[in-house]
Amino acid sequence: MIDFFKKGLNKTLEAIKGVKTNNDKINKDLLEEMLISADITYEIVEEILYYLPPSDIVKKDDLYNVMSSYFMYEHKNNTTNKPFVELILGVNGVGKTTSIGKLSSFYKNQGKKVLLGACDTFRAGAIMQLELWANKNNCDIVSTKQGHDPSAVAFDTITKAISKGYDNVILDTAGRLENKKNLANELEKIIRISNKALENAPHRKILVLDATQGNSGINQAKVFNDLVKLDGVIITKLDGTSKGGSLFAIARELEIPILYFGYGEGVNDLAQFSPSKYLNVLLDGIFNNG
Repeated sequence: MIDFFKKGLNKTLEAIKGVKTNNDKINKDLLEEMLISADITYEIVEEILYYLPPSDIVKKDDLYNVMSSYFMYEHKNNTTNKPFVELILGVNGVGKTTSIGKLSSFYKNQGKKVLLGACDTFRAGAIMQLELWANKNNCDIVSTKQGHDPSAVAFDTITKAISKGYDNVILDTAGRLENKKNLANELEKIIRISNKALENAPHRKILVLDATQGNSGINQAKVFNDLVKLDGVIITKLDGTSKGGSLFAIARELEIPILYFGYGEGVNDLAQFSPSKYLNVLLDGIFNNG
């Protein structure tokens, strides 16, 4: 698994290594520059430095202990529910539909029976994209025409999953933020109708964020978290950016776990996020920088 993290964080590690040092040891001034180069916000960098022991020389174990505190959020993983229903949110262009395709492949590789619900009926293109992923992964899908009620699609998807014995349901949603009121009403209705189809559904509400946006994506995240209390995050395009440190601010601001990250273009290029593996790769880049 750790190779996935190295691939995903390759450009971030290059940015860290761009902070030149001839020292065998890392002092706090040098560490500050390295962390900022990885797009960790200045505020969080200052917090990290504050909570380190008073010595100017930074020890790897001390830094790990401080950094790990940013990712201590409980996973809501009610996988005992069958079907296990997940609602996927995110603005257009972040890789939401691709993430659904990868997530469905992830579950299929575990031997799960997966059903997709095309609840983004705002764009005909979104329905077509999801249908392509369903065909690619040999998954079933419930879809309708553009303009139909998204909550009706969610209801039909969940009821089919119950009657046909599906393990996982993944519901796509529209991601337009131009009119927050309309989006809020739409999402509220999808959640309410999903709960009518199956008590406590959706079991997880997951936001997809584009890593290349760095810390600027946090404003998007806050909007969605205000509209719908989120349960987790999927990070896309991590391999395409040097801003891998932005995950600190995402975890801190939302106070929810990062569940998965995308590290390539392939259908299987999605991995479960592990804070310990993520931090160990970053720390190896910092302390093996000579």
